[in-house]
Amino acid sequence: MSRTTLKDIALALNISVSTVSKALSDSYEISEATKKIVQEYAKKHNFHPNKLARSLKIGKSNTIGVVVSNISNTFVSQILDGIQIASQQTVFDVIFMQSREDERIEKNCIDVLRMRGVDGLMISPVSSDSNIDELKALIKSQIPVVIFDRINHQLDTFKVGVNNFQGAYNATKHLIEQGKKNILHITGKNLGVAAERLNGFKSALSDADIPFNKNHYIECSLNNTTDIDRTIKEIVIREYIENKNIDAIFGATDVITTRTLGILAELQIEVPFQVAVIGFSNTQIAASLNPALSTVVQPATEIGELATNKLIATINQTRPIHEFETIELPTQLIIRKSSL
Repeated sequence: MSRTTLKDIALALNISVSTVSKALSDSYEISEATKKIVQEYAKKHNFHPNKLARSLKIGKSNTIGVVVSNISNTFVSQILDGIQIASQQTVFDVIFMQSREDERIEKNCIDVLRMRGVDGLMISPVSSDSNIDELKALIKSQIPVVIFDRINHQLDTFKVGVNNFQGAYNATKHLIEQGKKNILHITGKNLGVAAERLNGFKSALSDADIPFNKNHYIECSLNNTTDIDRTIKEIVIREYIENKNIDAIFGATDVITTRTLGILAELQIEVPFQVAVIGFSNTQIAASLNPALSTVVQPATEIGELATNKLIATINQTRPIHEFETIELPTQLIIRKSSL
């Protein structure tokens, strides 16, 4: 069956193509009676407007691009849910892409989305300076960019995330209040939020007069779980089994924290009696793990909604913007058996 066109509707109703187009766009130039006739006919014959043709005509695609690290990450998927919730209230469609924590893939995502003619870009960058020249070029060509989640990126634009310093401070303070003094902090290599979380970790130690041990700060590659597992296992064997030099672990991401629990179980290290565990984690199974995992929870859906609304508002802004806001939402510390 051939696709119904504007011309088909115009011929069937004996009116001009221009009138059909305006009626379907709810133009004030067309009477309500004519609009009703055209819209009912279009609906009956399954007419769908050609978005590409319209975008070429008005110079906008009504499309926004989103680049995230890894869609399989629970926290990321919750952000994407917020983005979809916000975008559904608008005329904008969303194209999702993932960088897989690789700056080269991230650059390719940016290039592809630019060529697809997106009206704006939202990105959770790989690192604090990843592809900054490409992002600056987008803005220079009047394609707005909003940074979300990893908001310490050097680009001067709107940013939406959480207070990573305070979240890490609260988690570390909790471990200290449980009598832990030798806390291992495991984070991702080049992770865009690592610096703020490390500073929060250090600050909590300092306030408790506990010296920072550089051997208790470990970065692991987030590109694949094999590297993560190997790094965690090596440091736990060295610092706990061989030297008895750690009594708690603070993980910086969902993947790191949950895999740490698995490795401790494999090495027959009891949690929390021998080593306590806490981490930044939005996984919905935290309470079902053995033991239930203590977590710093981020308002992921809200981050997605706020970032989307901020980007769309910027796209619709008619005047240049010279002052940019950074929104840092509060985190929530949820205490469970893994750290008690």
